[in-house]
Amino acid sequence: MANDKSVFQLLSRGILSENPIFKLALSMCPAVGISTTVMNGILLGIAVFFVQVFSSVTISCFKNYIHPRIRIPSYTLTIATWVTVIDLVLAAYMPMAYAKMGIFVKLIVAFAIITMRLEMFACKEKVTDSFWDAVGMGLGFMVGMVVIGAFRELFGSGMILGYDVLGYKPLLFFILPSAGFFVVGLMMAFFNWIEVVYKRKKGVTA
Repeated sequence: MANDKSVFQLLSRGILSENPIFKLALSMCPAVGISTTVMNGILLGIAVFFVQVFSSVTISCFKNYIHPRIRIPSYTLTIATWVTVIDLVLAAYMPMAYAKMGIFVKLIVAFAIITMRLEMFACKEKVTDSFWDAVGMGLGFMVGMVVIGAFRELFGSGMILGYDVLGYKPLLFFILPSAGFFVVGLMMAFFNWIEVVYKRKKGVTA
């Protein structure tokens, strides 16, 4: 299957129309559990971005040598390899951040968005297209984590990136784990509304 999308379309698809969190509802565990601050969103977003890009490029490079019967184990092994790399790097150079999200970094191995892109795209397309698709999906996940983190940090603690913005703590509820589902639901509704408005302006019917 030859890809017929431009680089811009591959990038925008992952960020907007097929955003892993807000549109596809994949990898919801970190979106709910760790996205309490912008910094947490950035750090885990970078880790997922790294694993997504390098896993997609690796599978695309070796797709002709992977037997169909072992493709899923091959994906898992590839993802686990790159997760190990980023896990060791974070532990060595960013120990404070790693202490907060170490378990979530290890769980990247099981993130559905990465396995899905390897199966749906990287194993069928050339390396350059797989790279840009992975970049788009990785950025989409990072954007989702940062947006959720900013919302929860601001309305939960009155701060952004640790800086006091509001001068008080509006609703502590937003920094609790249960609030993650609430915020993700709001963001999903917002993204769907944006899509509906865009289609109406373009004269596209559902």
